[in-house]
Amino acid sequence: MATKDKSIWILIIFILSGIVVGGLLGDVAAKSGGMWWLAYGQEFGLTEPLTLDLSVIKVTFSLLIKLNIASIIGMIVAVFIYRKCI
Repeated sequence: MATKDKSIWILIIFILSGIVVGGLLGDVAAKSGGMWWLAYGQEFGLTEPLTLDLSVIKVTFSLLIKLNIASIIGMIVAVFIYRKCI
């Protein structure tokens, strides 16, 4: 049972790293001429930070998720790599 739990966490890490690397490649591709379509995507989340002021401590929350074609491709590649390694 513990091995299956570890394997799920490893899969999540692989997917998140694929999304991050794909997103970075998509941003780089947006600046180049022919690969602009990799940067096509959507942003969603909290655009304005949510602030909680308790007079002793001030906490600010913000979350913005940006998905593009390159990050989706990165996620798919990460799943294939995971399946080959495990």
